[in-house]
Amino acid sequence: MTATDGAQDVTHEARRRRSFAVISHPDAGKSTLTEALALHARVISEAGAVHGKAGRRGVVSDWMSMEQARGISITSAALQFEYRDCVINLLDTPGHADFSEDTYRVLSAVDSAVMLLDAAKGLEPQTLKLFDVCRHRGIPVLTFINKWDRPGREALELCDELLERIELQPMPLTWPVGVAGQFRGVVDLDDGAFVRYERTAGGATVAPEYRMSPDDAEAEVGEDWTRAVEEAELLTSSDGEFDPTRYEDASATPVLFGAAVLNFGVRRLLDLLIDLAPAPEPRKDADGAPRPLDGEFSAFVFKVQTGMDPAHRDQVAFARVCSGVFERGMVVTNATTKRPFATKYVQQVFGQQRSTMDTAYPGDVIGLVNATALRVGDTLYSGKPAVRFPGLPQFAPAHFAVARPADLSRSKQFRKGVDQLAAEGVVQLLRSDLRGDASPVFAAVGPMQFEVASHRLEHEFSCPVVLDRLPYSAVRRLGDSSQRGIVDAGRRSEVLDRGDGTELALFEDEMSMRVMLRQHPELALESLLAEGD
Repeated sequence: MTATDGAQDVTHEARRRRSFAVISHPDAGKSTLTEALALHARVISEAGAVHGKAGRRGVVSDWMSMEQARGISITSAALQFEYRDCVINLLDTPGHADFSEDTYRVLSAVDSAVMLLDAAKGLEPQTLKLFDVCRHRGIPVLTFINKWDRPGREALELCDELLERIELQPMPLTWPVGVAGQFRGVVDLDDGAFVRYERTAGGATVAPEYRMSPDDAEAEVGEDWTRAVEEAELLTSSDGEFDPTRYEDASATPVLFGAAVLNFGVRRLLDLLIDLAPAPEPRKDADGAPRPLDGEFSAFVFKVQTGMDPAHRDQVAFARVCSGVFERGMVVTNATTKRPFATKYVQQVFGQQRSTMDTAYPGDVIGLVNATALRVGDTLYSGKPAVRFPGLPQFAPAHFAVARPADLSRSKQFRKGVDQLAAEGVVQLLRSDLRGDASPVFAAVGPMQFEVASHRLEHEFSCPVVLDRLPYSAVRRLGDSSQRGIVDAGRRSEVLDRGDGTELALFEDEMSMRVMLRQHPELALESLLAEGD
């Protein structure tokens, strides 16, 4: 094969890729939708629902025991499968605000997103924050209004909310027939047909779909059909007509209605992701130069996870391929350490299930096993010249706790577990000379991160921990190391060191910080990245 043939092959394969994330507020049905998409792609034969429903197993993407027990996603998960000659890289993200830093990292690795709204609740605070991240990154968004099989709000009201609260023009592609809770089917606005769904036992299998002409639909469902057509026409005539360029530039969103737990409307969403969602494009490196898709191999690590296989407790680094061809066994360079990294063990991920991956192309997510040398934000590349993609920023923590082993004889396991959690980004790890390495400080965006850290230390490292909360709620970056003593001398403040070299000045509250600044106007304090920045 010539170099030209190889470049054409990479470009062709990149065009086949669709990499997207599902984002939503907790309990909007995100993991259920993720599994329904896999069901319609026929890569699983039967869907599960959230844990706890009689006779139903947990969703494929929720593999952690805490997720299965609570019925929520607390860590992101990757699913890769083929559909219609395309390769889907679907990333399910945590919906809970306490894990928004994990979601932010995932959004750095995708080309589009599906925003899932609960028909009864509409736009919720976490959904707004996640959409802000998408807008900031220029990520096109498809909107799926879920749970139409349950009582909820008016369809027009939900669409108006998109325009009024986030200035995102809704462009409906389907419209519900029947109010929320009395779902009869949808109007397909492409051809005006009525798509009627048939329930299956517990929604565990693909729901059959039947298409009817407008005349037949009016005869069968009467007033519900007339109302649906009139509402859809009202919205499309008010600047809501579908325009793919507005979707691509993230100024408008296609809107679909459905019920993921019953698999209603899911096939249309999957088809739209193939037809509309963007394929990978050249990604800019840290200097702002686009990396050609057909150039030498490059990728960046956006997530590190341990414990997906309880029998082995191996560490998997998830990396998004940005350019070139990845081949298992190739030796690449870690741009952070400048050291070579052998890729002998590489896996394709489908939730907790894994299989060996030999080749990957731009847009694919690869799982590098036993990758203890890799950290979130690392760039991997082959050949020359060297490349490095922008790092992934850490959010400003808002909760702090001193961690120590409940049993001092487990100190070795404690140190190993703490270092592992910090490498994964489960919590930020802070240290100080005052407390020493034996008593690190956990820093978190939300308190549930502490629960996850404690649970994993106990169950994966056999080391129960005691967490002593610290009374800090205001944090800034210390701009001048020589001023460290000023903060440490305060009654309600101290400086702690983060693993990336950042010195964090912690204060009991904003008032305490302002008092210190009045007393020491020369003190150099800088803001940190917050959620949605």
